[in-house]
Amino acid sequence: MTESAKGRRAPRKPSELRDVYEFLGEVRLRPGMWVRRSSLQHLDSMLVGYRVASEIHGIDESFEFWNGGPFAEWLWKRLGMSYPSALGWAVEIERAAEIAEVPAMEMFFSFLDEFRSERGGRQATEEG
Repeated sequence: MTESAKGRRAPRKPSELRDVYEFLGEVRLRPGMWVRRSSLQHLDSMLVGYRVASEIHGIDESFEFWNGGPFAEWLWKRLGMSYPSALGWAVEIERAAEIAEVPAMEMFFSFLDEFRSERGGRQATEEG
């Protein structure tokens, strides 16, 4: 494995990734390379595109990032919301991050790790 000057591993090609969580591991490693202006709304659009492409190509993979999906349902409770947001998880995390004065992408990955930990999944880490 090639290491970069900062001690991080080299990015992997999309063809080397096995699932959406490995893709998110790449985004976490270098968000500016993948997501314009580190916008979670852009990331949300990419994830929907990922899911649509998976379906078109007959790839059966669990997808938890629809607005009414497991991640969003978990997030509403985590944020103390009494009802689901019609605006989606990306907008609500961006709002919460602005209030907390932390980068939205950082907050997303923190929430994602917490969500996956509670569900027993491996985290979307730099190791992929």
